[in-house]
Amino acid sequence: MSFPARLLSLGLAGSLLASTVVAPAGAAVAIAAGDVTSQQEAERVDRVPTPELKWYACSGLAQCATVRLPLDYDEPDGASVEIALLRVKARKQASRIGSLFVNPGGPGGSGTDMAAMAPAFLSDSVLDRFDVVGFDPRGIGASDNLKCFSSTREQVAAQKQLNKFFPYGAAEEAAYTKAARAIGRACSTTGATLAGAMSTAEAARDLDVLRRAVGDPKLTYLGFSYGTALGQYYAGMFPDRVRALALDGVVNARSWTGVPANQGSLQDDRLRSADAAYRALRELLIRCDRAGAKRCGFAAGDPQRHFAAIARVLRANSLVLGRTEDGQPVRLTYADFIGITLMGLYSPEAGDLVTSVAAAVETLLAAPTGKTAKKRAVARAKLRAHLSRVRTPARDFPYDNSVEAFSGVMCTDADHPRDTALWPALTAAEDARAPYFGRAWGWGTVFCAGDTWTVRDEDAYRGPFNRRTGAPVLFVGNHWDPATSYRQATSAAKLLPGSRLLSSDNWGHTAYGTSTCVTTAVDRYLLRGTLPAAGTVCHSSMQPFTGRSAALHLAGAAAQVDAKQLPPVAGPFAGSSPLLLERRP
Repeated sequence: MSFPARLLSLGLAGSLLASTVVAPAGAAVAIAAGDVTSQQEAERVDRVPTPELKWYACSGLAQCATVRLPLDYDEPDGASVEIALLRVKARKQASRIGSLFVNPGGPGGSGTDMAAMAPAFLSDSVLDRFDVVGFDPRGIGASDNLKCFSSTREQVAAQKQLNKFFPYGAAEEAAYTKAARAIGRACSTTGATLAGAMSTAEAARDLDVLRRAVGDPKLTYLGFSYGTALGQYYAGMFPDRVRALALDGVVNARSWTGVPANQGSLQDDRLRSADAAYRALRELLIRCDRAGAKRCGFAAGDPQRHFAAIARVLRANSLVLGRTEDGQPVRLTYADFIGITLMGLYSPEAGDLVTSVAAAVETLLAAPTGKTAKKRAVARAKLRAHLSRVRTPARDFPYDNSVEAFSGVMCTDADHPRDTALWPALTAAEDARAPYFGRAWGWGTVFCAGDTWTVRDEDAYRGPFNRRTGAPVLFVGNHWDPATSYRQATSAAKLLPGSRLLSSDNWGHTAYGTSTCVTTAVDRYLLRGTLPAAGTVCHSSMQPFTGRSAALHLAGAAAQVDAKQLPPVAGPFAGSSPLLLERRP
């Protein structure tokens, strides 16, 4: 989902205890005979010789390998691309089931980083029985990188105007669209060879060859956020090669790509990430009001009205928080405030994070008095710390391809408006529909405007996404997810025959590792193919303003990973799993 850009540095705690709605164990659910891989796709991947993976020790207890795969599966003997893999071997090899492939989302997230952190966020039962394998999709991470500029100097010059969560006002929008055009053109020329072969379909083909390389007859997969789209692509392209696909924080693949009926719309007009974020914020503020000042420090008066007043003031003028060592003012802009708020919504502790930031801003906007000096100093320090997470200082080396990696997938997969000049009006309309967050999510795809991002992947997959798989797929939807709307999970589950939807009322982005109920159900499914009962809803004990701290409910799954899943300034599903530390350039 097109997500703003600086959802980085989300040091989110994982694995919160949740109460369980009965999800009975039992025999794996049987479904009718599924569809089969098309002759075209079977020929593409099956004629590629099974790669020999030469594993070597890396990252402590892990093993790494690289393999070269066809750049274009229609030309298997032509150019190739190097793909990096990392695995953590099953602790009980004698009872090993096979390999569990993992993907953190993005697009642009590192599968190798996520696999390396498997012992920190996967359950013991899963770690005992599966080799956990992650690969970095082509163009990304430790695999061959997409590089759209010939030097870091050229890249930094082109991206200079992107160091903000999203542009606000005519001047910023003009500078931002100019930078987006430069990136789109660079990736369509200098970077065209790899950019034109980075669609999710290519990652799905690579995944199928890698499945064969690790010796698995069928795929077992756990994907988060954008990683759920990759899972649906695999299900659509290779339906008879599925053993288990657990997809948490769902992006409906049809919404991701677009269909003729919504051609030319912003991607978030289809995904509705902005709507999900606004819904979560509104609910938090309502609960804050009900909880009162003893449990919510932003509860004096009407929190929704106060939040709107803060936003209104910051739209007109930024808030000066102090000065840098060289005397430059440190300013909190409207975009910064919304970005920090959205980052807070990604956390299971969203209530405290979001309202404490709003209260700090409100403190500094009020007239100072002698009695408030200490409180203002604390508020200023808090906000400056948050700013350090959403802004990146100027840099020179090394070359960071986060924007290009994100765009290489996004722009080759989906339908987007043709002209960058349309974005200001389109994102303003998004903001009218989903206050505060419409621009934040809408600007994430401006790099993909059809008049500047002209390179295409002729083998991109646009569906169907309703093919019956050989084993049922498990979707996990979180009611208050601020990035992947719960409606995306319900619609994707309805689209895919034989699949099952597991719902959760926990807070933050995705649910595995932050809800014991969800984690248990997903583990049973991965291990035994057992689906939770239809209609199962997991109820989390960690709810906003109830006095229960997430820190008291950690269950050992606080995996902190550099996910790099969004572009430096604006991009889609910022965030993958809340187990991951989101980093943005």
